[in-house]
Amino acid sequence: MANIEFTGNYDDLSTDRGYQFKFYCEKCGNGYLSSFQSSKLGLAASAASVAGNLFGGLFGRVSDTAYEIQRAVGGPAHDAALKEAVAEIRPLFKQCTRCGRWVCGPVCFNEKAGLCEYCAPDMDEEIASAQAEAAKQQALEKAQQVDWMKGRDLGQVTGVACKSCGAKLASGAKFCPECGTSTVVKKSCGGCGAQIEGSPRFCPECGQKVA
Repeated sequence: MANIEFTGNYDDLSTDRGYQFKFYCEKCGNGYLSSFQSSKLGLAASAASVAGNLFGGLFGRVSDTAYEIQRAVGGPAHDAALKEAVAEIRPLFKQCTRCGRWVCGPVCFNEKAGLCEYCAPDMDEEIASAQAEAAKQQALEKAQQVDWMKGRDLGQVTGVACKSCGAKLASGAKFCPECGTSTVVKKSCGGCGAQIEGSPRFCPECGQKVA
């Protein structure tokens, strides 16, 4: 039998019931599944197994040959099935003449350059990607120029969810919109334990400096 292509980028999914292979693009990793081909030996084993379950005895012993049939998966029938699968999937792939990779034609092969997109990236795609990345960077830079904390009291601690009902709280909300519970977490004086409102530098009860 002639040499078979795709020897490094496929998974063998064959069993004693039949043959099937999954071929992968060596750039994007997309998989293409070949059609399932039934195995005559596998069908015979299944019939023997069913008969063994129904009648036992001699037929039961025949079903024990499944192991031998499993070993037969790697024989000439398997090679013929692989060759057919390659012929079926081959039109979807292109082999790069520069690096030797097998890549999927629809996505990862640059037809204009006659090479895979590892070796000859699609410049329209590269430009679009660069534009998107630049826009993202510019958006970040502009956002950093805005004072997002303006008007917010950083000395006032609030949670993101209501401690009473669990409802999500809007940024800066002082009360829960669902149950009306205050969202402000009051500080406690480290000296006397008094609850402190606002952001005083010293405890209004004992005069200790507030951390």
